[in-house]
Amino acid sequence: MRLGPGLLVTAAFIGPGTITTASVAGANFGFALLWTLLFSVLATILLQSMAARLGVATGQDLAQALRAHIDTPLFKALAAFLVISAIGIGSAAYEAGNFSGASMGLIAILPQINAQLWTPLIAFFSAILLYSGKHKLVENALILLVMLMSLVFISTLVMAAPAIHEILAGFIPSIPKSSITTVLALVGTTIVPYNLFLHSGVLAARHDSNSDKRKLIKQTNLDTSLSITLGGVITLAILSTASVAFFGTDAGKISAANMAMQLEPLLGGAAHYFFAIGLFSAGLTSAITAPLAGAYAVCGMLGWSNDMANIRFKLVALVILVFGGVVASLGLDPVAVIIFAQAANGLLLPIVTTYLIWLVNQQTVMGAYTNSTLLNLITLPVLLLIFGLSGYKLISLIF
Repeated sequence: MRLGPGLLVTAAFIGPGTITTASVAGANFGFALLWTLLFSVLATILLQSMAARLGVATGQDLAQALRAHIDTPLFKALAAFLVISAIGIGSAAYEAGNFSGASMGLIAILPQINAQLWTPLIAFFSAILLYSGKHKLVENALILLVMLMSLVFISTLVMAAPAIHEILAGFIPSIPKSSITTVLALVGTTIVPYNLFLHSGVLAARHDSNSDKRKLIKQTNLDTSLSITLGGVITLAILSTASVAFFGTDAGKISAANMAMQLEPLLGGAAHYFFAIGLFSAGLTSAITAPLAGAYAVCGMLGWSNDMANIRFKLVALVILVFGGVVASLGLDPVAVIIFAQAANGLLLPIVTTYLIWLVNQQTVMGAYTNSTLLNLITLPVLLLIFGLSGYKLISLIF
């Protein structure tokens, strides 16, 4: 089989935010929260497999399926508002962080070049890829970046050489004092609502009514499992490296921006460049996939084409990209916009997940490819966690 759509999801969720969250988790709590990462990866595989199966079985992405199968006008209007605002605007808000992360990586590698040049150059490169409308070109570029990112972060893990028994102990569930926010952040940075639109959209765009759907679904499930597991290994590598380097020390505030420099005493001068390359790759992959996800969501809800070569699809993706590029280039503080995006996504995630599970259980939608009873039972605790996570996130943002 050939890996592909699943790696786009990996490219999307391993961004500067994931690097920061995993670094903070390792620095503050050692290996104690690895069980959270394991749960998040398994839950993501479960949900993304459903979204992918929807695209394969119906030829519709998640947004198109919502538009087609919600009959009540009020609920359809509410779904459209939530998807367009939370996914569209949310993708644009996070795009600024993606550009900033990629720029930080390049600044660390080439400090002699004017730092203000990097964001426009990264935005320009991303725009060319997206405007090409060539799915294969975009996919190959992202796969290359994911492979580079994997090599970099797994290499830093090998250099850090954590004790295997300490890693294994981290998979035993525990919640250290003051860790609940980090637990929720690890889950939230892995289970991302816009990736459900991205994954279903990519596969829906490839839909062929004459294909062997059952065989294709099996291939897609394997692709999803392997790709997202790779993303989990990358996050594990970042968390473990931070744990070895900083846990139990007074290293101060850890972030994606300063971790590369602070790793030098442990890993030597090469660590600075290794981590910076990884940060650049993570920022760039997310900078390309966020506009894609937003375009699938917005175009699907508005009844527009989900073909990457379609001019409306391109324009929506470019608007999201340009917004993020402008915020990052001007040095504006995107905190207020990101808080809105987090609040909207906190509201959207349980709703979208519930609708997704509802859709993949409808024979009128999925035909012979509905969820099994066992799969629904496995999904129930994941759904409960998502409702709890979203409720906590919204309450914390309000109060």
